[in-house]
Amino acid sequence: MLGLSWRYRWGCLVLIAYQLANAALVLVALAGTGLAIDVIRYHADTTARPPAFPLGIVPPSDWSPMRTVTTIAGLVLACAAARAIVSYRFAVDKSRFIQGQLVVDLRAQVYDKMQRLSFRFFDTNTVGSVINRVTGDVQAVRQFVDGVLLQVVVVLASLSFFLAYMLSIHVILTLVALASTPLLWIASIVFSRIVRPAYDRNRELFDGMVLALSENVQGVHVVKGFARQEEEIARFAKANGAVRDQQHWIFERVSIYTPIVGFLTQVNLVVLLGYGGYLVMTEQLPLGTGLIVFAGLLQQFSNQVTSMADIANSVQQSLTGARRVFEILDAPLEIENPAQPRLLVIPPAIRARGAVQFEQVSFAYKPGEEVLKEIDLNVAPGQCVALLGATGAGKSTLLSLLPRFYDATAGRVLVDGIDVRELDLEQLRRAIGIVFQESFIFSTTVAENIAFGHPGATRQQIERAATIAAADGFIRELSDGYDTILGEYGANLSGGQRQRLAIARALLLDPAILLLDDPTAAIDPETEEEILSAMQQAMQGRTSFVIAHRLSTLRRADLVIVLEAGRIVERGTHAELMRRGGHYQQAARMQLQNYAPVDLTEFPDMPQGERV
Repeated sequence: MLGLSWRYRWGCLVLIAYQLANAALVLVALAGTGLAIDVIRYHADTTARPPAFPLGIVPPSDWSPMRTVTTIAGLVLACAAARAIVSYRFAVDKSRFIQGQLVVDLRAQVYDKMQRLSFRFFDTNTVGSVINRVTGDVQAVRQFVDGVLLQVVVVLASLSFFLAYMLSIHVILTLVALASTPLLWIASIVFSRIVRPAYDRNRELFDGMVLALSENVQGVHVVKGFARQEEEIARFAKANGAVRDQQHWIFERVSIYTPIVGFLTQVNLVVLLGYGGYLVMTEQLPLGTGLIVFAGLLQQFSNQVTSMADIANSVQQSLTGARRVFEILDAPLEIENPAQPRLLVIPPAIRARGAVQFEQVSFAYKPGEEVLKEIDLNVAPGQCVALLGATGAGKSTLLSLLPRFYDATAGRVLVDGIDVRELDLEQLRRAIGIVFQESFIFSTTVAENIAFGHPGATRQQIERAATIAAADGFIRELSDGYDTILGEYGANLSGGQRQRLAIARALLLDPAILLLDDPTAAIDPETEEEILSAMQQAMQGRTSFVIAHRLSTLRRADLVIVLEAGRIVERGTHAELMRRGGHYQQAARMQLQNYAPVDLTEFPDMPQGERV
């Protein structure tokens, strides 16, 4: 946190200078007020001690007492006006610096780092936690710079000024009046130790509340479809109530701490009135520049010490949120570009060949829990590979190693004979078109969704990709065609339509390798055949990996890989695997049993070809 503040030291120094100027003006105004009181008292009672003008500056002898007092009053008023100007500039510049620069820069840094973190980070952090880190927790860093760092510097500097001035007035009175000050520091330390764990817990509970909200918004169709509104309201109320109860616990501790600090500061004032009054009555201390000024200084001193209560509270809040921000900023980048990356495509070649090899590849999300085990697979350029297996067999994980969403924990993944860890990451991913199992659609136009990976694509290229993905027809039926703005997550499209847009988005890159995670799962049989025929053409000259369960897709593959518990248990063409009688044949028979038999005697005029 201090290192971050040092990067913005000039902005911090300007704000500190404003505050120190404000403290200096307070001192001048107090000194002027005390001096005016001494002048008035001396001229009202000539037996009183004459006023002591600071720095040897004495008014001309021909000035009347009223003129002297009026001049001093004008000086005090000028200090007040100057303080108003300084306070205004401080507020404006602080807003520009803290909210307009520091917070914006830090939020951008966190967002930038999130774009470069591996999928592992998002696997272990909820949506609510990630959103809170970019929004609320970044504000915690602002609170540290504004409410802690700047305030501590100003408070310490102000305390030094006030203490030095009080000592210059009367050393013994200063020591006696500030005797209870160590108790304030002890109270602050005890308070900090009590509430810090509570602030950590509060952020966790707040994450849970945001997660409940985001899940409800994203799953609103499921909630309403199963008539679970009341239960979801109760769930959110419980999460919301937990945050409230935790905050109440913290507020109760703060409410105890603040009055204690206030009481201890008033003890100082009582001591001042007793001992300071004695010094004035025994002519050991002037009334104005002595007791009155000292009382003002002590009040300012007490105010600064009391502000330590707010600072102590801000420290706990800011450190809790900042720790979560720096967990992102300091998180190691598991997937990085090599120092000297190798090029996958070397001019004059337009794109990669698309040869893929898995050499003894193993992978584990957690140490000791392997999801893939010793995978060996050679795929020639242009070959279509279908992956089949039960849920959790490792199909999607295997494909995620190609674009380096994760790196293999053992073995190597090669594209065109080069280890993917040696390749330029951006070039590698642009050579791979991906259609995920759940197609994400952005809240923008249809054309911009298709061109997401290739923003410079022409309308002709976009329409061609849509045509290949069998999406052009329904797109032209939309209100504004390719310029139709889609709702959040593509809410105004069917599942099959969203999937076809995702396929078009992948094809627009003209990739050498296509990764298709069950692309026809959300598509009706009629559209499925249309898409499969279109994609058969799109796959020409490309290496394709298709996670599939339907025989209509598996039959078209050049090679079928059957995975079980992270291992390849069968490989071959559809025809070869059907003859072997293994896992593949069992899966195929189960699927065929779902088709109802047809009594062809009811169709005596049906041609033989149709009967077959």
